[in-house]
Amino acid sequence: MRAPIVRRMNRKETSALRRGWTTGTCATAAAKSAYQALLTGVFPDPVEVTLPKGERPAFALALEELGQGFARAGIVKDAGDDPDVTHGATVIASVRLAPVGSGVLFRAGEGVGTVTRAGLPIPPGEPAINPVPREMIRGVIAEVAALFGATGDVEVEISIPGGEALAQRTMNPRLGILGGLSVLGTTGIVRPFSCAAWIASIHRGVDVARAAGQSHVVGATGSTSEDAVKARYDLPEMAYLDMGDFAGGLLKYLRAHPVPRLTLAGGFAKFVKLAQGALDLHSARSQVDFAALALLLERAGAPAEIVEAARGANTAKEVLDRAEAAGIDVAAEVARGAQAAARAVLRDAPVDVEVLVVDRAGAVVAHRPFDAEGAA
Repeated sequence: MRAPIVRRMNRKETSALRRGWTTGTCATAAAKSAYQALLTGVFPDPVEVTLPKGERPAFALALEELGQGFARAGIVKDAGDDPDVTHGATVIASVRLAPVGSGVLFRAGEGVGTVTRAGLPIPPGEPAINPVPREMIRGVIAEVAALFGATGDVEVEISIPGGEALAQRTMNPRLGILGGLSVLGTTGIVRPFSCAAWIASIHRGVDVARAAGQSHVVGATGSTSEDAVKARYDLPEMAYLDMGDFAGGLLKYLRAHPVPRLTLAGGFAKFVKLAQGALDLHSARSQVDFAALALLLERAGAPAEIVEAARGANTAKEVLDRAEAAGIDVAAEVARGAQAAARAVLRDAPVDVEVLVVDRAGAVVAHRPFDAEGAA
């Protein structure tokens, strides 16, 4: 039975979260339609593709063009209800015949980046089209070639108009992917609000840093804390791993793929949660334990009234403000706890950890030096 044609949906049409389709799936469908048009003069529309796990979605074309020696097809990416920067972008595949024996050659068109650093799944100099999308595209080219008696030797250029600007909102520039977006996907499906893509980007960032011999990397919860690190160290962009809320995703990967020095920087509330053992610091997935925060105040020497007030506080900032006004350095205890929590996840990995706790204005309110430099 043919799958329904994919269409853009209003996000209010359903209360359930809709899954979407990766750029790799869109590029594959576009390449299949373009190659068939190049051989026959007719674009299949909708065009159906098989995903790695066997699903067969069909995609309506948003663009089709047949020219001298080439065919071009485009599909508007629907990321479902995932907050994907490429949602609504048009993914275009241009296909040209290549010399017999060439196989499938990949090119980066407008808005698709080029890899410039080692450590990624694709070597430097190649278009940023990841391995699974490459295999999917090779698969549909072979499928069409067998159907129409062709050799399957083609050049496939993927472009995403506006992709260079969109890429500035991703980790691509730090990873050394220049000129645009990456064509991504492992299952072909974007699952709504999945953390997997962000964590995968953190992992690729570690890979790039290691491949470049970078000995010091930074995991910051946001731009304010990252700026505090930049004011302290002169590190290359590749050193900044855009950890966000995924402290566990970074620390667990570094446990298996160590880098000698790690600076963790984050806001007071985020690092209170890290100190309490939370590894996902998003407010929807972990909360400040105010009773435990009150114990940190006791350890810092706070008077009983401030400790008791902390137990009934509404926010971590409220606790910090009251402690600072009383001259109580609770942030130092939070930094100590965050470092200990990170060390527990890293286990015996050869990674020295430094912690910076940063307030909302960007000031460092607590610093816990690298393990090798700090006191117990």
